[in-house]
Amino acid sequence: QVQLIESGGGLVQAGDSLKLSCVASGPTSSTQTMAWFRQPPGKEREFVVVNLYNGGRTIYDNSVEGRFIMSRDYDKNTAYLQLNDLKSEDTAVYYCAASATWTNFYMRASSYTYWGQGTQVTVSS
Repeated sequence: QVQLIESGGGLVQAGDSLKLSCVASGPTSSTQTMAWFRQPPGKEREFVVVNLYNGGRTIYDNSVEGRFIMSRDYDKNTAYLQLNDLKSEDTAVYYCAASATWTNFYMRASSYTYWGQGTQVTVSS
């Protein structure tokens, strides 16, 4: 069984940066693909970024590309999300997700088996 635990959220001002962490327990074979989603207040969960372990392919949503950076420490089975130049519209609960396999439907929440509890990011303007 895999558990994902996020941390690093907080209240920041527009233009600030934050770094989120997602520590995965369990075998790395279960977390070949890791992703970040977010759920803004009153909205549905939306895709942010995904990374495939084998080959390291990383794909960002257009809304965050150039501002957010996803990285992974495979030895620690941990994923990170560096959030730069934060905007008020980035306010959301950020979730880490993982799957044992890659899918072309990586933007769909239903493609992931494991989820963290979420960490709140609030950006004041």
